Amino acid sequence: MRLRNILIVVKDIEKSKKFYHDLFGLDIILDNDGNVILTEGLVLQDEKVWKDVTGKEVVPENNSCELYFEERNIEAFTEKLEKLYPETKYVTRLMTYSWGQKGIRFYDLDGNLIEVRTPMRG
Repeated sequence: MRLRNILIVVKDIEKSKKFYHDLFGLDIILDNDGNVILTEGLVLQDEKVWKDVTGKEVVPENNSCELYFEERNIEAFTEKLEKLYPETKYVTRLMTYSWGQKGIRFYDLDGNLIEVRTPMRG
């Protein structure tokens, strides 16, 4: 058995496809009836589909998990985020940890938590 994908629920699949392409360079592999598979194994599912299938409500900003990305030029990434999505809600602004790694945490358009850090040295 192997883990194939990570699925997140989104309200506006078109806006989310653009968000994940603009910021992370993720491209569409499959776009099918409210389910979009992106490169790197991320799946976007329309909130209506999620509710129909599971019968469960979506809880934005639940902070129970996060998508983790690494970016060498995190300053340029942060500038792009602020320019393209000025309405972004931050959990932590760009900071440097005691061990030298830099990171930022914020919510996507639907309250899914994202962390971006520089790669670990060594």
